[in-house]
Amino acid sequence: MKIQFLGAAQTVTGSCHMMETAGHRFAVDCGMHQGNAEMEKRNYDTWKYNPREVEFFLVTHAHIDHSGLLPRMAKEGFSGPIYCTPPTRDLLEIMLEDSAHIQEMEAEWRNRKRQRYGKELTTPLYTVADAQRAMTLIRTVEYNTAFEPFPGMTVTYRDAGHILGSAFIELSVKENGGGFKAVFSGDLGRPDQLLLQDPAIIKDADYLFIESTYGDRDHKDESTSRGELAQAIAYAYGNKEKVIIPAFAVERTQEVLYSLNLLRMDGRLPADMPVYVDSPMAIRATEVFRNHPKYFDHQTKEMIQNGNDPLKLPNLKFTLSTADSQAINATTGPAIVISASGMCNAGRIKHHLRHNLWRPGAAVVFVGYQGRGTPGRKIVDGAQSIRLFGEDIAVKARVFTIGGFSAHAGQSEILAWLEHFTSRKMKVFLVHGELLKQRVLAKLIRERFGLEVHIPDYLEICTMVPGQPLEAVVDKEAATPRIDWNFLLGQTEGQLANLRQRLEAIESRPWLDQTELRDRLLEVNKNLMTLVSEA
Repeated sequence: MKIQFLGAAQTVTGSCHMMETAGHRFAVDCGMHQGNAEMEKRNYDTWKYNPREVEFFLVTHAHIDHSGLLPRMAKEGFSGPIYCTPPTRDLLEIMLEDSAHIQEMEAEWRNRKRQRYGKELTTPLYTVADAQRAMTLIRTVEYNTAFEPFPGMTVTYRDAGHILGSAFIELSVKENGGGFKAVFSGDLGRPDQLLLQDPAIIKDADYLFIESTYGDRDHKDESTSRGELAQAIAYAYGNKEKVIIPAFAVERTQEVLYSLNLLRMDGRLPADMPVYVDSPMAIRATEVFRNHPKYFDHQTKEMIQNGNDPLKLPNLKFTLSTADSQAINATTGPAIVISASGMCNAGRIKHHLRHNLWRPGAAVVFVGYQGRGTPGRKIVDGAQSIRLFGEDIAVKARVFTIGGFSAHAGQSEILAWLEHFTSRKMKVFLVHGELLKQRVLAKLIRERFGLEVHIPDYLEICTMVPGQPLEAVVDKEAATPRIDWNFLLGQTEGQLANLRQRLEAIESRPWLDQTELRDRLLEVNKNLMTLVSEA
């Protein structure tokens, strides 16, 4: 078997594991790369996937970092089946179309700017039509029901307990007179999570590809996390300000609503405090959750049977239109606003931060992972200000980071899940995590279980033969091109020297012209100060 890691390799987005075995080529997941501009450039590197030669995709769940490039694949010639569970299919329908709409809108915005400068126009990463084309390729499969994408390979989806319909995938392959079993965790959920069943248990594999998002730490328990959420609400309510909750539209929004319901039942949610779900996709996703109750855990099913919908609140308001969204920030007084995106890098949440982040009495509550380079990560890491819509917005609101709402298994939960595997010859690959966190988890796995652990790099190709050493090859220059800092700093110093040589000419210009040049230099200095502070 040969596998190439086209994403989620020492990063937490862009999950795609391209496999070649028994004469067939296919992939587990096809996620969008998210983060800074350099990371998002990878979304356009379609040639690395060679979509026309991919026979099928096995999708673990609907989150965009695991599914968001499927429309791009369809656009570039992929025409095979896309396998997933029924809830994943319904969530993909709304998430991929929403993502495509964002791609179209961003391309339109870029092109308006490029037209003003006389530059060539760009095309979106993919369109709504591409997303709809991808949806026609979906084939649904149920948990615990084996199927054969091709003769000699058996695939079984198991409940991963991460989001509605999420799965880890077992692949059993007969090859060259032998065979092997590989397991891909996708995103592994947590035991006792609201709404969902616990992750299923598996006991054997030759190769395990397991996520490591929180490989270096554990989460707080949900009871403690609800208490912190109640504290954030009380803080903003007492100051007559808003609670802003950036939340992923799928799973996290629904879990927050469930938690607010529990706080209401405990008398810890002010009765007169409105709750807004300000995300069209989150509103539609909530309906998908309601349409698939058989995938809920026993506690949630029992709650519904007793007439208490965990996803409803007396003061809950869904804001579908842009006008309704804008009206939230035109109102005064306390409110809870749940909006997407969860990392604050797109969508309506950016507008709510612009209106509330600078207010000392407001609260901003982070309930999910914040990827490197995102505005959310900068706020969590203590930034004094962040740039939104061309403005530097001061961070004066009280920031709460509540890890207990994470849908990802924490360190001890990953290790507890691993304990069920009986083979001590199994090779473990850590994916979907940042390198420093992966190294912590790798050390623990080696010490506790004596297993071989490998941390693949972006674009790395691994050749695996059962019973033989792993062969790994990566073109480092293609994966992570070296940055010539000496050249860049030399350019900066050279431009400053040129500016100093022109100082006499600058001082001879009219005073108003000088003030404009001064302000632009102050902006450059400000950016340099930020760069130095982050280095």
